[in-house]
Amino acid sequence: MLEDSVEDLYEHAPCGYLSTLMDGTIAKLNTTLLDWLGHGREELVGRRAFSDLLTVGGRMYYETHVAPMLAMHGEASGLALELRCADGTRLPVLVTATVKNGADGTAQLVRVVVFDARERRAYEQELLRARNQADQERDRAKKLASTLQRTLLPPVPMTVPGMETAAYYHPASVEEVGGDFYDLFPLTGGTWGFFLGDVSGKGAAAAVVTSLARYTLRSAAVYDPGPAAVLENLNTVLNQEFRGSDPRFCTAVYGSLKPDSGGFAVTVASGGHPPAVLIRANGTAEFVDTHGGMLIGALRDARFVEATIRLTPGDVLLLYSDGLTEARPAGDRVRYSEEGLMEFLNALGPASAQETVDALAGLLAEFGDGVEDDTALFALGVPVTTGDRP
Repeated sequence: MLEDSVEDLYEHAPCGYLSTLMDGTIAKLNTTLLDWLGHGREELVGRRAFSDLLTVGGRMYYETHVAPMLAMHGEASGLALELRCADGTRLPVLVTATVKNGADGTAQLVRVVVFDARERRAYEQELLRARNQADQERDRAKKLASTLQRTLLPPVPMTVPGMETAAYYHPASVEEVGGDFYDLFPLTGGTWGFFLGDVSGKGAAAAVVTSLARYTLRSAAVYDPGPAAVLENLNTVLNQEFRGSDPRFCTAVYGSLKPDSGGFAVTVASGGHPPAVLIRANGTAEFVDTHGGMLIGALRDARFVEATIRLTPGDVLLLYSDGLTEARPAGDRVRYSEEGLMEFLNALGPASAQETVDALAGLLAEFGDGVEDDTALFALGVPVTTGDRP
């Protein structure tokens, strides 16, 4: 053996050794532990109990939990405690204790092994600090995303005389800015413009495109309010701003509405977006046919399709993003689909713009984690002023 003696191995082991009587009085301890504590052997052996070396909280835990555990099971391991050193400092340690029984089975001694846990404690504190810092960074990111998202969506849609509007936005992630957007704004001659769109991607890059798209749609409508012309203008801007290795796309429905006798004349154009839904006063629902409208920003000569409808009292026009139709109902692998949406709306029956949006918001809540993408809802309806709905 390379060691000089068993006694030397005990005294100068890389861990502390301690033996106590069954009442806790220290009977023996090695030099390593004495050096850690800064006490002399004569101060402790036969004079002090092991629990006297612990902090107040550690002493209470040892006497109420550890001592009974040793009496019942004969061992206790992996105990994280703190010892009080002679200079008043605290020494974090890991303790394992076992009871030594005599030939007749009577408990005679408690043998204790003490490991220096200062480096482990420092490591745990560093992990905790890093975790707290990460939590703070995550909270800041959430606040930033929430603030930025609010700047991209109108808090409350504007009021069009003679019309009810309702909107709802469901973010798929509270940490990233989504790409869905909508707006309603006045134009000249009593005409109003409105749109709902969805930018590809998430985060800051998507927010840039969203902001550009909203600004462009509003500006383009001033010069030429024709819905298809407005989308063509947006397509040109996206092609100019995002070319080469970082193209950016979006889908959108843009529309203009103008009051007429007893209702509103509405023209909508679609660029690769899910079709709007027209819900009549009697509760029947149908898609507005804008089939063929192309993705905005993908091609320089993209084609956009217009459709004209008329809203009368009790009618609602619903715009939505594909976060709704591509959601997966809880526990279901199949996406919800436009057919599922149509069935839901027809079953809903006559409803106002706000009631329609509230019903769909409740549906999204039922989907839970199945809503994998941001979802925007925007409804325009002509309220019934006299009598009941048909």
